Amino acid sequence: MPGLTLSVVIVTYNREQVLVDTITHLLEQAPDCDGFEELIVVDQSERHEQATDTSLQTWHQRGAIRWLRLPAPDLTGAMNRGLLEAASDLVLYVDDDIIPGPQLLARHVAAHQDKPGLAAVVGQVLQPGQSPEDLAYQPTGSHLRRHMDFPFRSTRACHVENVMAGNLSINRTRAVAAGGFDENFGPPVASRFESEFAKRLVRRGERIWFEPGASIRHLAASSGGTRSAGSHLDSASPRYGVGDYYFAMRQGAGWDCFSYCVRRFFREVRTRFHLRHPWYIPVKLLGELRAVRLAAQLYRREPKLLSMRNAETAAGHPLASRPLN
Repeated sequence: MPGLTLSVVIVTYNREQVLVDTITHLLEQAPDCDGFEELIVVDQSERHEQATDTSLQTWHQRGAIRWLRLPAPDLTGAMNRGLLEAASDLVLYVDDDIIPGPQLLARHVAAHQDKPGLAAVVGQVLQPGQSPEDLAYQPTGSHLRRHMDFPFRSTRACHVENVMAGNLSINRTRAVAAGGFDENFGPPVASRFESEFAKRLVRRGERIWFEPGASIRHLAASSGGTRSAGSHLDSASPRYGVGDYYFAMRQGAGWDCFSYCVRRFFREVRTRFHLRHPWYIPVKLLGELRAVRLAAQLYRREPKLLSMRNAETAAGHPLASRPLN
């Protein structure tokens, strides 16, 4: 089987030194990855600090990265833009605030190479304070709920039905055929958009592999990214919950969808924060009600997906002629 090629995509918003460090780490291991072709930075920031801007400009001018600027933050739109811009067989998305494992890129390519026909590979994600653990996992429940609690710090490789977008490689042709990421998951938070993408792939009969050898340590930077939207605990804004409700409406049905939404509605105020600050409970419940209403409005629309035609136009070559490996 011919060697697969790889494009790395970083979608970023209002990140400074941590973004520079992430890119530096990835460029250091790129020469050791057979098939690596490009690193694309899809930047939604209005402006950067001078040092960050200088680093990005220098890398771009040298051809080490492709630095694309977008006029406004839109996570799923930016993810799709990276998918359309990439010219490789595989597209690896990583967060802009990570420390990659030493063979992150090579292990993603190897997983696709060793298991032909995969639509996606999700790697191990270690959140602050976490370490790799040998965790057994048995999926239970309906299509909507299976793997939603999967422990991505696990060391056991397996097939999964959920992903984390901060360490996710996809077969470009298969992803475009599935419509890419649903841009109805709007800014600034877009929660559950990657889970909806994974469930949609599974419904199409596609396979997703969890590869713990492709590991990252997520730094969860305290500013920038989705944290630019502020805290969800004391807010009446619908933006924090709309994606989760919309995900349930798209991928669930009947009682399954209803129970998922009701559980989320009350879970959001059953927190230590609300126990200590009960006056925020009605504020948060108002936000959840608004989120349900907005999600229902989005559900009544068609999903905002990519088409094969616009993907081919952006890429400049026919995807339909490319093998699905």
